[in-house]
Amino acid sequence: MRIDLHTHSTASDGTDTPAELVANAAAAGLDVVALTDHDTTSGWAEALDALPPGLRLVRGAELSCRSADGRGGHCTVHLLAYLFDPDAEAVVAEHARARAGRRRRLATMAGRMAEDGFPVDPDQLLAALPEGSTAGRPHIAMALVRAGLVSTVDEAFERFLNDRGRYYVPSSRAPVETSIETITDAGGVTVLAHAFAHHRGTTITAEVIKELAGAGLAGVEVDHPDHDQEAREQLRDLAADLGLITTGSSDYHGTNKVLRLGQETTSPEMLDAIAERATGAEIVVGS
Repeated sequence: MRIDLHTHSTASDGTDTPAELVANAAAAGLDVVALTDHDTTSGWAEALDALPPGLRLVRGAELSCRSADGRGGHCTVHLLAYLFDPDAEAVVAEHARARAGRRRRLATMAGRMAEDGFPVDPDQLLAALPEGSTAGRPHIAMALVRAGLVSTVDEAFERFLNDRGRYYVPSSRAPVETSIETITDAGGVTVLAHAFAHHRGTTITAEVIKELAGAGLAGVEVDHPDHDQEAREQLRDLAADLGLITTGSSDYHGTNKVLRLGQETTSPEMLDAIAERATGAEIVVGS
């Protein structure tokens, strides 16, 4: 059984619509796929309506959170939330807050670039987003690709959109402990995404992960394209010590990143462990 528990659609910063994503997942030979757009569940309904026969859909989201890094500072961490109740009051409120903040951030960054002569229009970028979708820096990056200023989204981040550049605007994020509590109270299961992807920037330490496990974190994403072998071994050992679920995922974004659906996978036993803990939603099988 091939299981990919981390993918993105046009509901956030992917290039496949939710319908295209589930179709592509089936074509890639996946048996189970999770839709985990950033801070939104707006793609769930379309993915369900288009679910190919036999493909199982895990409905989820990827939450951007703030955490102590274990070295005296703070950093951003990403929390994969699975099978929670999307109508829980705290979930609805936090997703709305996060999406509004992301839109303001995109408008500010794009505005600064426009002032410097870049061919990006904040109003046009926001108007082009699907209703309920989540704005992010990749949308600016894609505009730069379309304008021919860069060849890839990655190049746009390296040259203009990273957190060391003049156009960067810090984002407002909920504490990770709060997000864990919110999702758990909504019947969901939380897994820390790409925690040791060191080339992305500052990461948390193993000690912080231990503290988050004590706060209710259920698992860690071990097999991820941005984890080298050393990071995978460290996380797997840590998960074994703490009794955490371990997952593997592609973090697929369509053409935005050179990642294949099913590039990394999760074992059926670990999917069962997630499903057994969840009370907010169920895995759906296409018919």
